Amino acid sequence: MKKLKFIDICAGIGGGRLGLEESGFECVGHSEIDKIASEVYSMFYNDENNYGDLTKINISDIPEYDILIGGFPCQTFSIVGKREGLDDDRGQIIYGILKILEKTKPKYFILENVKGLINHNKGSSIKIIIEELKNIGYNVEYKVLDSKNFGTPQMRERVYIVGVNKKIKSKNFLWSNEKSEVMVKDFLDDSNENNLDIKNKTFQKYLNNKYNVGKYNIEEILKTDYLILDTRQSDLRIYENRVPTLRAGRHGILYTRKGKLKKLSGKEGLRLQGFPEHIIKKIDSVKLSETKILSLVGNAMTVNVINEIGKSIESIEKDREQLIMTEL
Repeated sequence: MKKLKFIDICAGIGGGRLGLEESGFECVGHSEIDKIASEVYSMFYNDENNYGDLTKINISDIPEYDILIGGFPCQTFSIVGKREGLDDDRGQIIYGILKILEKTKPKYFILENVKGLINHNKGSSIKIIIEELKNIGYNVEYKVLDSKNFGTPQMRERVYIVGVNKKIKSKNFLWSNEKSEVMVKDFLDDSNENNLDIKNKTFQKYLNNKYNVGKYNIEEILKTDYLILDTRQSDLRIYENRVPTLRAGRHGILYTRKGKLKKLSGKEGLRLQGFPEHIIKKIDSVKLSETKILSLVGNAMTVNVINEIGKSIESIEKDREQLIMTEL
């Protein structure tokens, strides 16, 4: 089968890219406007071919490609955001993507957004987006997938929108089956020495506020390795073999190990998003705080999920080629 080529739109640090490369596809260009994300992307993949702001791309400069992948800005659709949606400037990025798709007509596209897109504005936002995609020549499917079902213990529900050019004669797109459960300890690093003192004033506020006072015995909690503690707002939640969604604005994830509380590191965050070790080790070469790395990680796509979607596209492509051979 001919190797499929793709462009990576709103690329972040390349989670989508890695997923498709692991499916055997080739990246021929990307678009990212965040300076730090762009620098990390370039360092990870030795790729300077950044087209920048997708709303200003000269479409004729884009090389021939088969797949567009993009995680268009999700802040305007998120449960934790203000939910302005299509009325917000960032929400309009989807129309820049539509323009590129309409002009270049690739075989396939993969778009990713937060689960909140499904019910934003009583479901009208997703309906408008799907109709626009269909109107420019695509059969479109969408589904909410949870990363924890695809080889990582991270609970991360995202809506994935997949389009197949209507000119392609093949079987329908099939969503991949879920994978077997994995162990959270395999994603954490024994060399992580970023400990949190249990007497930390902020942590004590979580333990002793009106919602949690008397609810948790921290000494007992510390007796069990690899419990995940999530501190946010006034809430404290504890998980076994699960990690809450990594987000750009969430940095309060802790875990227990050898009687201590550990702060989740940037490398551990990358691992929970499915980034392979040969990429993770490169993060040492950039001078970024753990907080900033986790922010970049929180905006990334989960590699494992995209890889499975890529495999489904590969299956369509093989079916299409077989059909062409049959007709000869």
